[in-house]
Amino acid sequence: MSNSRTVVLPASRRSVAVALWVAQAVLALQLAAGGVLKLIGDAAMVDLFAEIGAGQWFRYAVGLVELAGAVGLLIPRLCGLAALGVTALLVGATVTNVALGVAPWLPLVLLLVAAAVAYARRSEIGGLR
Repeated sequence: MSNSRTVVLPASRRSVAVALWVAQAVLALQLAAGGVLKLIGDAAMVDLFAEIGAGQWFRYAVGLVELAGAVGLLIPRLCGLAALGVTALLVGATVTNVALGVAPWLPLVLLLVAAAVAYARRSEIGGLR
């Protein structure tokens, strides 16, 4: 006999679970794309970080954090913690965009998605199982 159990969720809970994973995947794709642009030295990213004034090392650091967050969002054991970290990153991005006079809509929307994922995965954040 096998010890594995198959958990069957009711249709509504299954729909929520699917929607949550779709949100995580879309968020991960967006973060990965932004992280890659920062790491390869896309001219717009270089200019943006020059305007921020923190130095180009900060562009590399943010790019690496974005890539790590993207990967973490796709790993079941890490997705809650990754969403929490991404939420913090996107708060900074939104505030920076506002301070620079750049439209904050993209980081703000991503922030709301990340916060929703972090909230939905809050039971997983306390301790890695």
